[in-house]
Amino acid sequence: MLAFAGPARAGGVEEPAGYRMGDYKARVPDTLKDVRVVDTKEAEALWREKKTLFIDVMPNTPKPANLPAGTIWKDKVRENIPGSIWLANVGYGAIPDETADYFRSSLEAGTVSDKSRPILFYCMTDCWMSWNAAKRAVEWGYSSVIWYPFGADGWESANLPLEENRPYTIGD
Repeated sequence: MLAFAGPARAGGVEEPAGYRMGDYKARVPDTLKDVRVVDTKEAEALWREKKTLFIDVMPNTPKPANLPAGTIWKDKVRENIPGSIWLANVGYGAIPDETADYFRSSLEAGTVSDKSRPILFYCMTDCWMSWNAAKRAVEWGYSSVIWYPFGADGWESANLPLEENRPYTIGD
């Protein structure tokens, strides 16, 4: 697998054996076993080629079901890489069975059950959520997993386009 060849990464963070279980917004390793790590230039080339499934794993807080009547709720706006599917909340270190089922089903739908289809995971710069999600996909048998550690903010800082998106629901 490729070592990270991107601009100005501090490095020095060791790749853990398991999932990152907390403090998700922190420096990340330069590597992820069995995953290709790409910089912005490589991510853009994959995006323009349109053969790779881009998955944003930024968390999202849904509207609570038990809000008092009259409470104003404003959904969080997420801008991500155009064409991405947003699989909110799948990048935590421990995920409930329901979230794992959603993640698995969404990967199956997005790849049309082809575990060799390239899948690129991202979130934000120095966000362990995308690292965890990519690691989980490899453990589930996906063989062409790509991790873009600079995420949507790295993409934006390269003056590449973003689009507003909503969390994916199966059947979209």
